[in-house]
Amino acid sequence: MILNISGRTDIVNHYADWLFRRFEEGYVLSRNSLFANSVRRYELTPDKVDCLIFGSKNYAPVLQRIHEITERFHTYFYYTITAYGRDVEPGVPDIDTSIATLIKLSEIVGARRVAWRYDPVLLTSNYTGALHLETFEYIADRLAGHIDRCIFSFVEMYRKHEVNFPELIALQDEDKDNIARGLGAIAAKYGIPLQTCGPEENYAQYGIKTSGCVTLDILGRANDIQFRELKHRGFREGCHCMESRDIGALNSCPNGCKYCYANKNAQLPRENYLLHDPESPLLIGRLKPSDNLQQGMQKSFLKQGHQAQVGKTV
Repeated sequence: MILNISGRTDIVNHYADWLFRRFEEGYVLSRNSLFANSVRRYELTPDKVDCLIFGSKNYAPVLQRIHEITERFHTYFYYTITAYGRDVEPGVPDIDTSIATLIKLSEIVGARRVAWRYDPVLLTSNYTGALHLETFEYIADRLAGHIDRCIFSFVEMYRKHEVNFPELIALQDEDKDNIARGLGAIAAKYGIPLQTCGPEENYAQYGIKTSGCVTLDILGRANDIQFRELKHRGFREGCHCMESRDIGALNSCPNGCKYCYANKNAQLPRENYLLHDPESPLLIGRLKPSDNLQQGMQKSFLKQGHQAQVGKTV
């Protein structure tokens, strides 16, 4: 199985102590985001987890201890660095700090295991297409050689953005095409493979690959392992990623990003953060008597014999 840490919240940035405790104890509980009383237990052992995928906007809290995980598990790291300041991403470090942290992470785990995410791309009166291209080149110039690839996507317009992010300007097809063309040219200049994520248009004419950002091919090459040929079911419609299990929780990310898909509003994450117990096997709260706890399915996707290569130097 592929275990996601995490698409629902920034565990690395805000719940690092809990994360390392879970690996020390060897298991984690995950509450179903749709059925609140349904809880699954997953074993955090190399024989049960094919690969761990991390997603965060700040890896500084785990740099000193990440080797405890990478020495035991196959891993891949997605690091989001965008053009936005604290007016849009209030709980995220500034660009230069993020770049420095990504480079340190890359030096520890190897460039083949780190992808830079420049997403979501959105427009406001302050964040124009021209600013995106200028900032993208600034970051690309510094990250070249330290990353495996760059992944971008355009913001999806949700109804809640009308309240949470009213200054958001709807992207037109022309806007997307102009930005994609510019990003493609910059990525090519610095030798960075560039791809979209999710149900985007095909921008192959600009040297941009259309693919899933979590594929068995990407994870396999990064860790020198081989997976069986399996269908990539994706996380949502139009997604080409391999299915995974997420140990995070919705409405629990204190980053406060105004475009956030996982937080309903700004208040819920603050309330849920107060319910976090570093000693609980659940990210938020504790197991309740009314919960239906079951062992999660952890079927391996690896070809036989590749589990033994965990910990190989990159």
